[in-house]
Amino acid sequence: MKKFMDDSFLLQTKTAEQLYSAVKDLPIIDWHCHLDPREIAEDKQFESLTELWLAADHYKWRVMRAYGVEEEYITGGADDFEKFGKWAGVIENCIGNPLYHWTHLELRRVFGCDIPLSSKTAAKVWKHCSKVLEKGLKVSDVFKMFNVEMLCTSDNPADSLEFHELVKNSGLKTAVKPTFRPTDLLSIENPGWTGYINTLSELTGVEISDYESLKEAVFCRADFFAAHGCTIADHALDPPVYHSEDDKILDIIIRKALDEEALTYEEICGFKTEMQVDLVKKYNELGWTMQLHMGTARGVNTTMTALLGTDCGYDCIAGSDYSTALLRFLDRLEVTASLPRTILFNLNPKDNDLIAAIAGSFSGHEEKGKVQPGAAWWFNDHKDGMEAQLRALANNGILGTFAGMLTDSRSFLSYTRHEYFRRILCNLIGSWVENGEYPADFDKLEEIVKNICYYNAKEYFI
Repeated sequence: MKKFMDDSFLLQTKTAEQLYSAVKDLPIIDWHCHLDPREIAEDKQFESLTELWLAADHYKWRVMRAYGVEEEYITGGADDFEKFGKWAGVIENCIGNPLYHWTHLELRRVFGCDIPLSSKTAAKVWKHCSKVLEKGLKVSDVFKMFNVEMLCTSDNPADSLEFHELVKNSGLKTAVKPTFRPTDLLSIENPGWTGYINTLSELTGVEISDYESLKEAVFCRADFFAAHGCTIADHALDPPVYHSEDDKILDIIIRKALDEEALTYEEICGFKTEMQVDLVKKYNELGWTMQLHMGTARGVNTTMTALLGTDCGYDCIAGSDYSTALLRFLDRLEVTASLPRTILFNLNPKDNDLIAAIAGSFSGHEEKGKVQPGAAWWFNDHKDGMEAQLRALANNGILGTFAGMLTDSRSFLSYTRHEYFRRILCNLIGSWVENGEYPADFDKLEEIVKNICYYNAKEYFI
């Protein structure tokens, strides 16, 4: 029996251990996360484990609800230790869940605590970690601890980016870049869309009255983001629509939306399609990378979403087929030589091979891995999900060009997910070598795992 989470955790062969030793200390490039740039700029100091673990982590909220914990102890008004105690009672039952591993990696790497967390040990773990926090643990300390070289936040086009500027001038060694995420812009069907467009108009000085003026204002914001170091845009193909439309009809759609008139489904789809196409053409001109996320059903529990708001743990995997819309979208960009570097994320694991095959259909001589699948995402960033995604990419493309892992998290302690990924990657490749499926050429093997864990992302995003 192996010791619980020892140095060879998830590494089942000597080859895997040797490969992991080559990557374990590499810097981290976290090219997609949801950390708060204000907290980074202010170098926030953390006061309790609850603040670090439970304040904004819907992964944990979901399993606490699944265990029957009352909302008072999740997002409600219970005190920090009470919430932590409830979490401790839940996590000891999460055998097989990546949260169990992440929790204990964070305890060890950040707090030097190797006590398995449970309802019995909660007070002891709390006391141990509180002593560390009392000495002071700031955002910059966490970045230094995990050797975070760069991270990219997720930002609204209307954001002032003032905190990114403060970070840039703060002397922080970690580079913090914004990501252009135009979800509110594309959500023309939402009641608050007109107010959002008015905000864009005020920010840019462009009077928005038709599709062309809307594009002018949005492109102005893209240029503003580019001037502040942005190199990535983040889109979602949810719902998976593709409906081409001409400019005259788009003008009618914009006028109706600004007058707060109801739009038909066809009009909504036409706007979403054309605006996304035009935005991506702009990204290509700027030399940006596009992330495209697919397969999410959001706010499915309407009662709780209405009560707590979005991003609170009430989203899930969608079963819809988006291949036709995606293929038409990518092909239209390719035909006009406007397809930028693109990362395709699928939330439904059944689509791993589909996404890898689609990515391979839009490869080009311009660079390695120009269009590629993204890392196992959200409901898939566990051992089985990561292995399945890596196998699909290896089976259908070139694993060696993969841009690697990201946290996609609101927690500053989530950098242990990079360690988790690196161990799983090295174990999988190590198993192929041990099985005689690839030669034991450790110079080449170490080059491959180093590229996947760090160098590919460095080349791709910086």
